[in-house]
Amino acid sequence: MNQSHEEDKNKFLYPRGRYYGQVKPENLVFNANLQEFAQKVGIITSLESNGKLDPEDAYQQIKELWKQLKRSKKELGIGEEPSATA
Repeated sequence: MNQSHEEDKNKFLYPRGRYYGQVKPENLVFNANLQEFAQKVGIITSLESNGKLDPEDAYQQIKELWKQLKRSKKELGIGEEPSATA
């Protein structure tokens, strides 16, 4: 029962949207990373809006999250043209 309660709590706090794009492993991983980015940005902006986080700190945290997302995109090869093999 406790595990079910924990799963319900996690689903509420960290909802996941369904993926409708082209199903490839790298796309699924990037989608998960993108959703995590959005969740964290939402939390940071809420904390900043409610005076719990300094605006500069919020900016720096979001900037770092953005760098991580860009790095993920690059490492996964998202948006790159497939290399031509002849």
